[in-house]
Amino acid sequence: MDLRYPIGTFNEPPVIRFEQINQWIKEIEEAPACLRIAVEGLSDTQLDTPYRPDGWTLRQVVHHIPDSHMNSYIRFKWALTEEEPTIRPYYEDKWAELPDSKLAIEVSLNMLDSLHERWTKLLHSLDSAALDRTFIHPESGEVKLSAAIGMYAWHGNHHIAHITSLRERMGW
Repeated sequence: MDLRYPIGTFNEPPVIRFEQINQWIKEIEEAPACLRIAVEGLSDTQLDTPYRPDGWTLRQVVHHIPDSHMNSYIRFKWALTEEEPTIRPYYEDKWAELPDSKLAIEVSLNMLDSLHERWTKLLHSLDSAALDRTFIHPESGEVKLSAAIGMYAWHGNHHIAHITSLRERMGW
């Protein structure tokens, strides 16, 4: 198993149906609770353990998820209110080294709860025209909101799996 991708990489389906979008939204909606379960009972020493050699610590992973999803939420809002906005990427590796990524994880767990409550409310409101709206990522090009929903459902599951697979390997 590739420890970087315990659930594999995201593969955008050639056709995205409403049933698939609804499933992805459900996964985004459930991600905060799943993350809380994944980290439940972990000690500070365990949270400061990298999920793989040369990887982030579990604490950094927990803080990264709301960092990333906050960026995505804002990208969605730009795409819904502007015509094909070019978004700004961010250096997630550098963000993970900032002092706020060493805080107690409860700070980011609470942030993720609130963020996902707002984000999923927005996602549930999208009709087919809104789902077809796009933003431009400077590195990867045009991104449809329908595909971005899938990518971020995968993203949450991907990082939760970093935590759960380490727990499994370590017998925690």
